[in-house]
Amino acid sequence: MTLRFIGIDPGTDGNNCPSVWVDETDGSLVIQGWEVTDPAELAQVSERGPIPDHEKVIRIPRRMAHFLTEACGDKAADV
Repeated sequence: MTLRFIGIDPGTDGNNCPSVWVDETDGSLVIQGWEVTDPAELAQVSERGPIPDHEKVIRIPRRMAHFLTEACGDKAADV
């Protein structure tokens, strides 16, 4: 696995900030964000099904959306 750094939240100081990487092997995204712990938010997410113990719900600011587009590149058309 080789991770390529895409970007870090431009609205923060650069330490422990939401960030985006792309896995060069399979094109999947690796995202660091703020863990959602609010019970009301988690209840809304889990309406589609339970959140498995090995998964976390995270939040990244909207200002980072362009990093997701960049990370997907041409692969977004494959979806």
